[in-house]
Amino acid sequence: MIGVIIKFNFMLKDFKNFAVKGNVVDLAVAVIIGTAFGKIVSSFVADIIMPPIGVLLGGVDFSNLKFVLKDASEAAELVSINYGLFINSIIDFIIIAFVIFMVIKQLERFKKKEAEKPAELSEDILLLREIRDNLKTK
Repeated sequence: MIGVIIKFNFMLKDFKNFAVKGNVVDLAVAVIIGTAFGKIVSSFVADIIMPPIGVLLGGVDFSNLKFVLKDASEAAELVSINYGLFINSIIDFIIIAFVIFMVIKQLERFKKKEAEKPAELSEDILLLREIRDNLKTK
């Protein structure tokens, strides 16, 4: 019985270490922000992008585009393939993918600038270099 309790305590400590690590917390934050961003992009596409495209194409509302497979009756609902909603989803995906691409490009650019910066030398190394240079001149 004591062995089971000890194993449970070790497992609980391991789980705590895993759950508190920065990677897990960062992933949770990314998922939450990504979900909110997805809603914003969906609204952007449905409310801002698609209406002008619909007007340009002769007043077409993409969300209402569908192939009716079976009309509605008293016993059954309408059965249709909603390809207009699929088109909206494709546009959502393209916009989200493009924004993520741009964010990653900016992150790579910032990382490249950080990598190009020379590391600052400590005072000890600077002092040793000064001593070395003084010895060379004498």
